[in-house]
Amino acid sequence: MAENDLTASPESTTPTARIICEILFRQSPHQICPALASTGIVPTLDLILEVLTLSYDYPFSAIKFFQWAGPAQNHSPAAWNIIVDLLGRNRLFDSMWDAIRSMRDQSTLSLSTFSSAFANYASAARFDDAVMTFQVMDKYGVPPRVAAANSLLRAMCTQNGGVSRALEFLETMKGSEEFGPDGDSFGILLEGLEKEGNSARAKTVFGEMVVRVGWSPAHVPAYDAFLTALVRGEEIEEAVKFLGVMNKNGCLPGLRFLSNAVDILVKKKSGKNAILVWDIMVGNGLLPNLAMYNAMIGLMCDCNEVDRAFQLLDEMVFNGAFPDSVTYNAIFKCLIKNSRVREAGKFFVEMVKNECLPTHFNFAAAITMFFDGDDPEMGVEIWNFMVENCVEPLDVAANALLLGLCKLDRLSELKRCADDMLDRRISVYESTMARLKSVYYKDGRGAKDKYDGLARRWKTSLAR
Repeated sequence: MAENDLTASPESTTPTARIICEILFRQSPHQICPALASTGIVPTLDLILEVLTLSYDYPFSAIKFFQWAGPAQNHSPAAWNIIVDLLGRNRLFDSMWDAIRSMRDQSTLSLSTFSSAFANYASAARFDDAVMTFQVMDKYGVPPRVAAANSLLRAMCTQNGGVSRALEFLETMKGSEEFGPDGDSFGILLEGLEKEGNSARAKTVFGEMVVRVGWSPAHVPAYDAFLTALVRGEEIEEAVKFLGVMNKNGCLPGLRFLSNAVDILVKKKSGKNAILVWDIMVGNGLLPNLAMYNAMIGLMCDCNEVDRAFQLLDEMVFNGAFPDSVTYNAIFKCLIKNSRVREAGKFFVEMVKNECLPTHFNFAAAITMFFDGDDPEMGVEIWNFMVENCVEPLDVAANALLLGLCKLDRLSELKRCADDMLDRRISVYESTMARLKSVYYKDGRGAKDKYDGLARRWKTSLAR
């Protein structure tokens, strides 16, 4: 919701705030104070916060309201912080500093005030001004501790071009006793480097982190970001190597890294490396969710590692991730692609039992495979299952069945099935009819007559 949009969520705006905002958003600045006074409204602390939060797109009107409300109600630190943020977001930095100085005089300044200033300078790509703001904090009674330095790092690292300036500031931090970098500092920088795809610099920063703060399970976000930076930078073998080192030190990354790594390795179709990463992470007690299992099973199937896909299928239930239609269809499709006829038949039965039906394309592909793989009865059984259970759409599978029967010259069954399909208004493709014609005409005069009758019915169905 836009911060000044009163129509987007009317139930969340109080009637009194709505009255005030109507004045702020529609009156010229010099008319605002008289108009507000005429309402007779006495501003409360909650009302002031609500109106200011809605007024980000109207900074000059917000200032008028803030000034009007001041005599009636001493402003809270929260209200002052909103004003500082509002002015900063609108790049009214001189006015922002006026507000900060007023807060100093009232002893209401806090780290959150300066964090807002850092973020707004960084958003404007004024990184030197953000650093300068940190440097003068102590003059305003807020000590420049590591939490403040980390807030500055975070503000810069979220903006384009800000990571390099943040790395420069890290050098200042390393020389300070007051705000020397901690694990969070390095984690913030590594996340920024990950987003930039700068794996080379990420390795340097990670090395400095290990030397300075050592190994600790508390630094999981940093480990996640570092390894993800390597994977994104196509340094997959390096990532696997570092993952092994982390494992030896009892400091594995978390689900975020595993999720990112699987997504990237799936896109690269790097099954071998995905298995290496997976085995280390899951082998040490990490429990992937259903989406991660589906991604890995899909990758194994794409790499024709169907046995490994079955292992993952068996494993996932024990880890609390229950397979769904995506899981089953990935494996079923792989079995079909590799013509593993017997296993596909058994797997279809398991899918039905677990109420996870094939997609209509997998239904059709399975029928074709069973006819090609010397198990036409299973192909017919699948078709009958679709009809009996009203599985839609039927067209693709229906044509696959007709073509399969054509290959075996089972003309009586072919005619019966085709008639039934036309009765059900299932679309029989022109290419399928051409194949039927070839088979029937090859069989002699009587068969030709049967085909001609079928063809007339088919043409009539097209005219409906």
